[in-house]
Amino acid sequence: MTQTDDGHIFLNLSGANVGDAGEHNRAVVLRCIHRQAPISRAEIARQTGFTKPAIARIVDRLLDEGLIIEARRRHGLRGQPAIELEINPDAYFAIGVNIDRDHLTILAVDAVGNVRARVNYEKRFILPGEFMQLTADAISHFQRSRLIDEARLAGIGLAMPDWLGEISLLGKPPEYEEWTAFDVRGALEGLTPHPVFIENEANAAALAELEYGLGAESNSFFYIAINACPGGGLVLDGNGHRGAMGLSGEIGWLPIVDSTHSSATRVQLLGQIFSLFFLYDFLEKHGVQARTPQDLVALDSDGRRLVSQWLMEMSVHLAVAVKHIGAIVDPDAVLVGGRLPIRMVDELLRYVHEHLHRSDANLPSIHRASLGEDASALGAAAMPMATALMLASANPAQRTRSPLKFMDRSSSWTV
Repeated sequence: MTQTDDGHIFLNLSGANVGDAGEHNRAVVLRCIHRQAPISRAEIARQTGFTKPAIARIVDRLLDEGLIIEARRRHGLRGQPAIELEINPDAYFAIGVNIDRDHLTILAVDAVGNVRARVNYEKRFILPGEFMQLTADAISHFQRSRLIDEARLAGIGLAMPDWLGEISLLGKPPEYEEWTAFDVRGALEGLTPHPVFIENEANAAALAELEYGLGAESNSFFYIAINACPGGGLVLDGNGHRGAMGLSGEIGWLPIVDSTHSSATRVQLLGQIFSLFFLYDFLEKHGVQARTPQDLVALDSDGRRLVSQWLMEMSVHLAVAVKHIGAIVDPDAVLVGGRLPIRMVDELLRYVHEHLHRSDANLPSIHRASLGEDASALGAAAMPMATALMLASANPAQRTRSPLKFMDRSSSWTV
């Protein structure tokens, strides 16, 4: 199987020379260690089907390159204790950037997903010029502080919403439309000599779950992101699925019936009623001020009661979305994450489960995502890391992709 630059996959019937086969085998072993670590040489041989001498040669090469390490000996078994192998955390580093309508988060991440440094700005509607300055400052800080090894920097990943400057949101200033004409890829590539990877922020969060979260238990799932705007990402058979037009998972366009309307027949888009911005607006209309996830966590009992009321109302729509996802995509699971605080996600899912038929075996299980509010930034860093480590999730299209713009439907979506 071969993946083209636009992300399409086709069957490759061409043969491989010895060098190509060697690189393929090396990648298979590296992926096995990445997914199953800590793991012994014998276990790698059993899982890959390679001979023990072949595994020994490949492992020695990976050790010499500094990509893996011998972590410890496994005791308690018969015979010589097996030496366990792991990815070397210092093998590579990556920078993950997540920009949205309400924040900017920049992470320095090592090869096993540990966050070595974090810079976060809770600010609404950051303009392109400020975004570039803050990003450049963060990267410079990581380098000066030696939080990353410049020689082993795999690249910079950017996770951001499509149509960032176009979709109408509550409180969006007119100048925010600068994003529509801004060449963010060109600007970042002018900032660094390292490769730049770009993906939709919900797709990036799904990738983070695949590589560092629940992907160890499920390799086909739908990720629902509760952010300034709602988003969705789809993972099928261990790979992110973007769709022919890059629109796969755009759950904000899902039509739902607004039961609060007097006739109960008004149809709206999910993105027109369900997001963090709508929660903040709901609270403000009831005299409670909150503008960030941290504000939500600090609410008093009256504020928490209002949040619970809103979550109950939204749970009906989310339950409908889960049923549609189950019927159309049929994933192993639906994960709910994003920037809504963890305990509120748990409360929301409790209400959602009350609307779902427990006896319906056809529905996917629904869970809170294992990664928190930095999932999109971590997924951004996972893109260059996947390429450096030759993981199955590596996608060449991310090296050329830019955020989607000029979507006709966006003019009708007011958030």
